[in-house]
Amino acid sequence: MTWLLAGAAVAQTRHVAIELVAETVRPAAGSSVTLAFASTPEREWHGYWINGGDAGVPTVATWTLPAGVTAGPLQYPVPGRLLVSGLMNYVYERPYAHLVELRVPAGLAAGTRLPVRVALDYLVCTVEICVPEKQTLTAELTVGDGAIEPATRVRFDGWRRAMPKPLGSRASFAAADGRFRLAVPFPADATLGEAYFFPLVGGAIDYAAPQVVTRDGDRLIVETKAATIGTPPATLDGVLSTGEGQGFALRAVPGSIAPPTGGGDLSWRAALIAFAGAVLGGLLLNIMPCVFPILSLKALSLARSGADAKAARSEALAYTGGAVLACLGLGVAILALRAGGNAVGWAFQLQDPRVIVVLLALTVGIALNLSGLFEVPTPRFASENGAGGAFATGALAAFVATPCTGPFMGAALGAALVLPTVAALAVFAGLGLGLALPFLAVGFVPALRRRLPKPGAWMERFKRAMSVPMWLTALALAWVLGRQAGVDAMTWGLGAALLVGFALWLAGRRQARGLGAGMAMTAALVLAIGAAAGVPREAQAVAGAPAKGDEAFSETRLAALRAENRPVFAYFTADWCLTCKVNEAGAIDRAAVRAAFDTGKVAVLVGDWTDGDADLGRFIERHNRAGVPLYLWYAPGASAPQVLPQVLTPGMLTALAAEWRR
Repeated sequence: MTWLLAGAAVAQTRHVAIELVAETVRPAAGSSVTLAFASTPEREWHGYWINGGDAGVPTVATWTLPAGVTAGPLQYPVPGRLLVSGLMNYVYERPYAHLVELRVPAGLAAGTRLPVRVALDYLVCTVEICVPEKQTLTAELTVGDGAIEPATRVRFDGWRRAMPKPLGSRASFAAADGRFRLAVPFPADATLGEAYFFPLVGGAIDYAAPQVVTRDGDRLIVETKAATIGTPPATLDGVLSTGEGQGFALRAVPGSIAPPTGGGDLSWRAALIAFAGAVLGGLLLNIMPCVFPILSLKALSLARSGADAKAARSEALAYTGGAVLACLGLGVAILALRAGGNAVGWAFQLQDPRVIVVLLALTVGIALNLSGLFEVPTPRFASENGAGGAFATGALAAFVATPCTGPFMGAALGAALVLPTVAALAVFAGLGLGLALPFLAVGFVPALRRRLPKPGAWMERFKRAMSVPMWLTALALAWVLGRQAGVDAMTWGLGAALLVGFALWLAGRRQARGLGAGMAMTAALVLAIGAAAGVPREAQAVAGAPAKGDEAFSETRLAALRAENRPVFAYFTADWCLTCKVNEAGAIDRAAVRAAFDTGKVAVLVGDWTDGDADLGRFIERHNRAGVPLYLWYAPGASAPQVLPQVLTPGMLTALAAEWRR
């Protein structure tokens, strides 16, 4: 069924809903009129660019037009990328529009009807299945004065911005020894986001291979793996994406490409900057309530034991090794999942209630230990010495720190996701190194060890005090579990944590009596794993209710607000993200900030990533972040948002609202 509506026709909804819109329903004789196929894929479905990449086909339009009226080729907006099982797809996962020019012949009298009919054949897919679809759309045009409605003009302005602009200068490319290089004229002072080259035809590049972009003066150099199948083109057409859905259409001819003169590969310079940011971010994680008690007690254990310099260095290196390997393990898991097409980022494992149950049991066990109920016999978490205990402590500190993202860390991990694999893993290792730096310094700097307080009864009191933040962490994890999977799952998790604590208490009692603790420790491990496997998951995650006046984030709603020329503050959060909750309580939800937003008519959009929503994950990734928090300020008329720091202040937000009012 086709619905006819004042120059626009809406087809029966398929997996992609398509609306045919005319920029004007009264085109003048002898002029052109632009038509748009406004397409909205269903959640988890996508359409394809003119070159689908390793899979996919272009859209085919078959026209039925009045005599003398002609239609130009379909114009495609800048596409996105979707990697599925090692295959690269060039796709549209969010609302998009093809444009086409209709030429109206001269000499037609005003009032002449111009019925337009077009049949679209296209492919639409998820990551699992593909379905060919067909829709027939119609529009009724009448020869007139060419007037364009203001609302329609706004829509077409948005669609045209998504079209690649002609580059104007010819690029060059070369392929040799299995490598492909493309040199693109690009002013040194021009803004550039995440650059990526989409070839219009095959035979030039390996679609799935990563691309390394080097900015070298007034040119960009794109390097990647050359295609191993297909015939290399004589000339190469394509689109250079410059980020945020913008790009340039270019034509490249074969030629020699001089190496960059900027002093090295940009990817490695970026890797060094990201590595430094990760080290600083990891260092700051030590002040988090779930990490600080572990670090403090591990450092003070050196003072209590009176370890010599050699033993102190050994423990420091072991602690560092545990932290670095744990972060590397998380990095490998993230990169592997992303290679399989999953939109995951830092702390991705906390989107699974089973991991929350394990963390909850572990945290309760540590809190009971610090409270003095028992001494954990093995692994030696924080109160025992030796390289083995130090290694386990470092790995534990890294694991329990995952709910946190602090200053420097977000941008560093976001950069890691677009760097080559080796460089990306170096960034994750830098995070572990930063986390271990304080204990590493204590182990290798005798002056710092001498400054540690002398052993005494105060250490037991300090240990009890350190149980408080661990108990608070356990409460927070229980709350997150309830939000993710419901009250039943929260009750299950708390019960399992208490059983694990009882098993650890029993193990400590048996060891204190000189008996074997292995059976009780094994029981604790089995209980933790069993609890994780059996956590009830029928309940859906409880979406965080936005504050009064706020709205749930969607790209469609964001586009509508920007079309209204309103300022927009969009923030992305998760129940398990400590930094997010601190910013919300300390800055976003303050009365002064909300009053400033109301006065400035600032729209607030909230993206809840607690359950790992794939669409939100991809949106976050496009802003060079590996996870939450992410804070974006869209000023009216700005082409791109301002990415705000990961630690907010009320003054920062009220100043943004006040600046807009001026």
